Amino acid sequence: MSFYALLPAAGRGARFGALKQYVPLAGRPMLWHAVRAVCMPPIESVFVVLARGDREFARHQWSDLGARVEPLYCGGETRRDSVYNALVATMGLMEADDWVLVHDAARPCLPPSDLEKLLHEIGDDAVGGILALPIAETVKKVAEGKVHATEDRAQLWLAQTPQMFRAGLLLRALERAQRAPTDEASAVEQLGLKPRVVTGSRENLKVTWPEDLAIAESMLKRRA
Repeated sequence: MSFYALLPAAGRGARFGALKQYVPLAGRPMLWHAVRAVCMPPIESVFVVLARGDREFARHQWSDLGARVEPLYCGGETRRDSVYNALVATMGLMEADDWVLVHDAARPCLPPSDLEKLLHEIGDDAVGGILALPIAETVKKVAEGKVHATEDRAQLWLAQTPQMFRAGLLLRALERAQRAPTDEASAVEQLGLKPRVVTGSRENLKVTWPEDLAIAESMLKRRA
């Protein structure tokens, strides 16, 4: 049984007015930090899924992350398409029971302890699982700028990445998904399966808005 990581990085990043994955962060592209976060044992290879016409990746230095980083120029229009295309492209290298960890290119601050915890707690789980955080804030249902209801947050969690599933299972889930999955877990759920939840941390933030960059840079510099 082997472990692989996969980072879909073919998006446009419209909110940034640029390719978000290459936005400078602590002296490197944001994508570099996200890749580095999963370049650790026992992960054997890290596949970075890029748009077919991507020319930016080759302009940056990746060799200092070791020989396990491999670009795949098969990204699709959606996250589901990118992950599915990458699995199809790499299934000749993997066994169906090997673990695949899908990580967001926009999560550059994944702590090593979070990744170790995910690997340890998923263990030999029959389905797989995800990092996630319980919601602490009050949640409102809003329509047309008005609050319509206050939701019960007791069972609500914020999904993070990496999300860890067997290669064969994840490929089958993405093939059969009837509703467009927004993450890998939602595709697996459509098979009637229940991924395990592993409590993550607030440090594993997703850079969504330009102001998130300052928070991410502060965390990375503090660790350095």
